[in-house]
Amino acid sequence: MPAESNVGEPLRHTLGAPGCVYRNGQYLEQHPRWHAEHSAWKAAQVLTMIRRSRLQPRTVCEIGCGAGELLRCLQDSIGPSCRFHGFDISPQAIELCESRANTRLRYSLIENEAAIEDHFDLLVSVDVIEHVEDWIGHLRQLRPLATHKIFHVPLDLSVQTLLRTSGLVGRKKSHGHLHYFTKEVFLAMLADLGYQVRDVIYTKRALDIGSGFGQAVVNLARGVGFTIHPDLTVRTLGGFSLAVLAV
Repeated sequence: MPAESNVGEPLRHTLGAPGCVYRNGQYLEQHPRWHAEHSAWKAAQVLTMIRRSRLQPRTVCEIGCGAGELLRCLQDSIGPSCRFHGFDISPQAIELCESRANTRLRYSLIENEAAIEDHFDLLVSVDVIEHVEDWIGHLRQLRPLATHKIFHVPLDLSVQTLLRTSGLVGRKKSHGHLHYFTKEVFLAMLADLGYQVRDVIYTKRALDIGSGFGQAVVNLARGVGFTIHPDLTVRTLGGFSLAVLAV
């Protein structure tokens, strides 16, 4: 799943709404690859969480699977007995998934989370929640769908994004983010919704996949700062995401 509308056109992000940019083709037009180029990196973060907690899922679903490449990457690394199912509200995204489907990996177009009837050992939601208009209701709907849940969210709120006029607005324009999180805010909301957090790690999004000269300069400070004081560096310089394992 994940855009800013053309000038004069209202942007409707409501999950499943006919005018939603993920359903009407607008997001595909702006992001033809649906960020598949970053899927291997995202899958590596999910695998880190799986291995840290020694999970052995036999069924895995992804909510907001996009082009489907993340699940394909996971299939290459998880045992042959595991089955995978990707869900998305975008017809265009599901079309991109078709070439990746196989006997243990399938994809389904859904209207909303309530359409998912199966229960899974592991649910994966990677860089999706910040795009969902009713993100609290979304999290509430996801909780009973799987025994374990792995969430990955960008930590857009930092001192440097707040100091720059275009900091958060830029995230909205380039990525369609509707919500902005800190580690503490996201974990507190999970607790309020009844989730029990089992593991939490920062992922080094900007350091691992960031590009551009300006990014490289800031990344020098991020790299040094993170080795000394991870929490302070994340809060001040940004460029990191949060991976959470919860039940």
